[in-house]
Amino acid sequence: MKSVLILYFSRGGHTARISRHLMRSIAAEQCRCEMMDIREASKEGVDWDEWDAVVFGACVLYGTYDKTVFEFCEQHQLQLAEKGVSFYSVNVVARKPEKRILENNKYLQKFVKLSAWKPKDLKIIAGKVDYPSWGWLDSQMIRLIMKMTDGPTDPKTVIDYTDWNDVADYGKHIASLVKGSPSAE
Repeated sequence: MKSVLILYFSRGGHTARISRHLMRSIAAEQCRCEMMDIREASKEGVDWDEWDAVVFGACVLYGTYDKTVFEFCEQHQLQLAEKGVSFYSVNVVARKPEKRILENNKYLQKFVKLSAWKPKDLKIIAGKVDYPSWGWLDSQMIRLIMKMTDGPTDPKTVIDYTDWNDVADYGKHIASLVKGSPSAE
C-alpha cells in the first residue's frame, strides 16, 4: 500500500479542514495517508523514508504565504523534490472560477516563483471568508481587499467557497499520481 503525507500550513483552521477532507479521499483510494502541520513537522521532524509521496498545502495571507511556508520549502527542498507530488494553494480569490486557473491566480504564481521547491502538480482551492472568527485588524484588512475585488464585506459574513467534491476529486488525482496510473480527472 502506497503512503502519502499531507503537509500543510493553516492559520484559522480551514486549510487543516481541507487537508482532512483530502486525507480521507486519498485513504479511500487504498493509500495510507496522514497529515501534519508544517510547524509540527519543523519541530518534530519528518521521517521522509516512511512516505512514498508528499502533498503540501498552504493558505494565502494578505496576498502571500506565511514565511514559514517558504522556509520549510527551502529547508526541505531535496526531500520535497524527491517525494513531493503536488502543492495546493487555498485562497479566497479562487471563489471566482477563472482564478482557479494557474495563469489567472497570482498567488499560486507567486509560490512557484519564490519557493525553493518547484512542484510539477499544482492545485488551487477556494477558501473561506469568516469575518466573525477573525481578529479586528484581519477582518478590516480582508474587508478592504474584498471591497476592491467585489467580494463580501459585511462583518457578519461567513461563506465557505470550497468545492468539497473538487477536493475529493483532487484526492483521487493524488492517489493516481502516487500509484503511477493516469489521473482520474
